[in-house]
Amino acid sequence: MSRIVLYWHPMSSATPIACALAELGVPHERVKVDITTGEQRRPDYLALNPNGKVPTMTVDGAPMFEALAIELWLGERYGVKKGLWPAAGTPAHLQAMSWCTWSYVTYGAQLVRLQAARDMGTPDDAHGAAGHKATDELLAMLDARLAKQPWMLGDAYSLVDLCVGSVIGYSAYIGAPVQKHPHVLAWLQKVQARPAMQIDA
Repeated sequence: MSRIVLYWHPMSSATPIACALAELGVPHERVKVDITTGEQRRPDYLALNPNGKVPTMTVDGAPMFEALAIELWLGERYGVKKGLWPAAGTPAHLQAMSWCTWSYVTYGAQLVRLQAARDMGTPDDAHGAAGHKATDELLAMLDARLAKQPWMLGDAYSLVDLCVGSVIGYSAYIGAPVQKHPHVLAWLQKVQARPAMQIDA
């Protein structure tokens, strides 16, 4: 089995990777990078991740970065065998790739607006209002999907739920109107209640 090392910091974008590794039961080493003191900008860390952010994951010494890329790789490498990721060439695989990317790219782009407004203490300004409206519309789309099925890909939980749920959960924390969408809210509570999601140290 490959030797996997996760460089992470609690309560960061690296947390979903730690949760995915736990969900999959993949043995790995965890190395805390203290982003509050600037450890992510040390030359030895930048050699692994030129972005100077977490997460970074090495596989037999070879580094990869960007949370979405890592989550997709884990799904392909370990999830299919565990029944937590659809096999390549199936309709479900196309949906898995689409929804995971949607959460980080399409939905994630609106979170920048919400985060900026929150950080500046002006959640009701034009920027924050636009982000709130856009996330509300995207959540309505997700709610319509979850009104028809209990999990993102149908009747069974998968890493797609973990991936999308991590982004939606963070968005609720910074002010996205998740509470307005009952199917999203009920689904998110189920995702967050899974034992593998209880990563905090």
